[in-house]
Amino acid sequence: MVNYKQKMEKLLTMTASQGASDLHIAVGRKPTIRLDSVLIPIEQEEIITPEIAEGLVLAILREDQQKRFVEEKELDFSFSHKDSFRFRANVFFQKGNMAAALRLIPGKIRSLAELGLPDLIHEFPKLNQGFVLMVGPAGHGKSTTLAAILDDINRTRAEHIITVEDPIEYLFAQDRSIISQREVGSDTHSFHNSLRSVLRQDPDVIMIGEMRDSESISTAMTAAETGHLVFATLHTNSAAQTIDRIIDTFPAEQQGQAISQLATTLVAIVSQRLVPKINGGRAVATEIMLVNSAIRNLIRERKSFQIDVVIETNLQEGMMTLNRSLAMLVKQGTVSLENAELHSTNPHELRLMLNKL
Repeated sequence: MVNYKQKMEKLLTMTASQGASDLHIAVGRKPTIRLDSVLIPIEQEEIITPEIAEGLVLAILREDQQKRFVEEKELDFSFSHKDSFRFRANVFFQKGNMAAALRLIPGKIRSLAELGLPDLIHEFPKLNQGFVLMVGPAGHGKSTTLAAILDDINRTRAEHIITVEDPIEYLFAQDRSIISQREVGSDTHSFHNSLRSVLRQDPDVIMIGEMRDSESISTAMTAAETGHLVFATLHTNSAAQTIDRIIDTFPAEQQGQAISQLATTLVAIVSQRLVPKINGGRAVATEIMLVNSAIRNLIRERKSFQIDVVIETNLQEGMMTLNRSLAMLVKQGTVSLENAELHSTNPHELRLMLNKL
């Protein structure tokens, strides 16, 4: 009889040892890892049958999770592997068969310096209040950057940090700060419940794993407005798109208040891309928007399409457009023009910028 738990542990260990970011289990193909953004089948493994897929998926689920999975047909959760690594998992059904996508979360929280992030982001842990957003596509390091910022606060300041996540990704070891990590499903019934009560838990710093609706966005802005430092993530591509998305989340009659709150509380938006390097590994390209008086006016006037111009003309403040960040990586010989264009929201503008550098 096949020991699927043992087989899954072998695949998880292999994923971590290869330095892969993800492991995929899908019927009809071999277990597959994502290495430097490329999907690579594990050749020594057999092609997954429906029976094997079910065995591997159920091997990582507790009994209560198995019941929820069968009822709901999909499940998000995280778990530790051999006390060295954590995985964030999504298990689901496709064509009636079980499948899984597992994201590796390193056991050690890397520092901002180790991540190679711009100097301006190193200033974020020193903030006392305001609203800071990390945005970008899934799998491009938003959670990793946020963890580095929170751990810097944890090591240097005596604060109460509360995180609301679905699921919990990085585990923090409390240092100078108290850290309360709340997971939706096990520590709270919903984002809605946890955010409704978070301000009664005496927080100094709040991290919202993902803002999903107008209520979570409104709570985040209110918390920032009342003297707290709030970090959150959003699946948007740029600072301008993020501002539009936030405002458009609210009904028309509430948008005026949302615009006013956002203009008052927003401190910065950082958009990240992890771009494959020419020599292996991935480089971080970042768009950084700091909210100055010009940006506040554009938010109030709903002219977010002009934000890139303000960012580009305020480079001396540490701001950066995504295209300029990508162009610099190409100019340095770190990433190829082809990969830079794939990660740009405006490839034509990127080529023009490269000609000027």
